Amino acid sequence: MAPVLSAYGWQAADCKVSSLGGGLINHTWQVDTGAGRFVLQRINHTVFTEPAVIDDNLRYLHEYVQATAPDYRLPFPVAATDGRTLVHIPEAGYYRVLPFVPDTHTIDVVSDAGLAYAAARQFAGFTKVLTGFDVTQLRPSIPHFHHLRLRFNQFEQACKQGNPDRIRESAELIRQLQGGYALVEQFDAFVRDPACRQRVMHHDTKISNVLFDSADQAVCVIDLDTVMPGYFFSDIGDMFRTYSCPVSEEESDFSKIMVRADICAAIETAYLEGMNDALTPTERTHLLYSGECLIYMQAIRFLTDFLNDDVYYGARYPGHNLVRAGNQAVLLEQFQAYRKSR
Repeated sequence: MAPVLSAYGWQAADCKVSSLGGGLINHTWQVDTGAGRFVLQRINHTVFTEPAVIDDNLRYLHEYVQATAPDYRLPFPVAATDGRTLVHIPEAGYYRVLPFVPDTHTIDVVSDAGLAYAAARQFAGFTKVLTGFDVTQLRPSIPHFHHLRLRFNQFEQACKQGNPDRIRESAELIRQLQGGYALVEQFDAFVRDPACRQRVMHHDTKISNVLFDSADQAVCVIDLDTVMPGYFFSDIGDMFRTYSCPVSEEESDFSKIMVRADICAAIETAYLEGMNDALTPTERTHLLYSGECLIYMQAIRFLTDFLNDDVYYGARYPGHNLVRAGNQAVLLEQFQAYRKSR
């Protein structure tokens, strides 16, 4: 740790370093120094194979926000003593330092529509404030992250070449999810349609990526590693997927899976208000497709991994990814019923 601290002009003996948060990807610490409190992260080089891409993306966004919306709050990386915002320590990894946002906390579960509304306004505001940014400057930090056609093709390949025993075990769920192919065709149509614009999207809009103050008012979005070019369905779709149900994708009792209409309405209202005229009429009309798209995508990704012997997500118990896929398949049915009721 000392070489990292030294890169920022801090002496290890003068710093208090403690683990921070429960993030699943990057390792994160709180660093108390004589100059103040900061957040130190080691970037997961396995997930983000080109950390410099993230660093470049954030630098471009920081410059744009400073020039066009200097009062807009985003925790961009802090420069080391040599001006770098990404520090590479051989055999240790890639590190960066972020400002600590005082008097804030994160929330893991969306308990009411007010929280959903507040978070959705934050993510909408994030994309809205970057409307004028030239999105072609950004490179994908995870290529094809929300590309449903690619995910479906991977699913089909796993159905043919995956573990034969697992293919037989999950045959019913395979047939069910193959029946959702119309969602893939709709995705293809959207990415070809000029009315669906590529924008700066966050791509990881779970509630824990918003900081809240003591009154549970949203302060800012965080975790910008997955910020890259994307389409309208990515951010609001993942909010529908992760906010609408009172239980997570880990729940094995499928009777607990439901879609809360008030939460969905709050997301939709807040996102429309936050994006305002930045959305095209086509995008506005198909906001609820976003939920179906992202839920379906996650279902086939979990099932693909199960068929491929859990090489991507791993498994904490036998059949874990099959349970996850089944969970999301039920959520998809529930969300489609909600959409039809509108």
